[in-house]
Amino acid sequence: MRRWITAFTVLALGGTATAAAPALAVAAAPAAAVTQCPTGWGSLPEGNMAMGSQPLTDVRTGAHPCYDRMVLDVPGTSPAVPAGYQVRYVDTLVQDGSGKTVPVGGGAIIEVVVVAPSNSPETGLPTYPGRAGQPLPGVNLAGYRAFVDTRFASSFEGHTQIGLGVRARLPFRVFQLDNRLVIDVAHTWTGAR
Repeated sequence: MRRWITAFTVLALGGTATAAAPALAVAAAPAAAVTQCPTGWGSLPEGNMAMGSQPLTDVRTGAHPCYDRMVLDVPGTSPAVPAGYQVRYVDTLVQDGSGKTVPVGGGAIIEVVVVAPSNSPETGLPTYPGRAGQPLPGVNLAGYRAFVDTRFASSFEGHTQIGLGVRARLPFRVFQLDNRLVIDVAHTWTGAR
């Protein structure tokens, strides 16, 4: 009986050591990183009818593995107190106030209108240095997969209008963070990288 217990103990310990060895080998090998791209976005207009907010202070962009991002800095806004906005695909970008067409490069144009002037209502001084018909100051789109061009269209009656040229009519989403309105444009419809 004692031999059976000893044999069983040796087998159990040996089996544990053998089973543990492959686990150690697997743990040592780095796993390939797989990025899961979000899906379910669309290309229909998105908007929020919130009233005016503080002036626009900056527009920035960033390239991500699955999408390109535009961030509009609008102080005083948050998910609880969002900025008013309208984001939609348009055939041409028509400047608010003048009716002039603003050329925007790319296979499709997203019009971004935020209820925030680009100048101070109190002083009239610019809070964002965009110039009508010109690329957005400080924005460099080299290496982006969805974004092709940006154009400042106007700041008219408390609304700032921007043209975002994209490669094609791609899905997008819009959401509010503290002091920022965010627009993400996916690289593909399928979520593939």
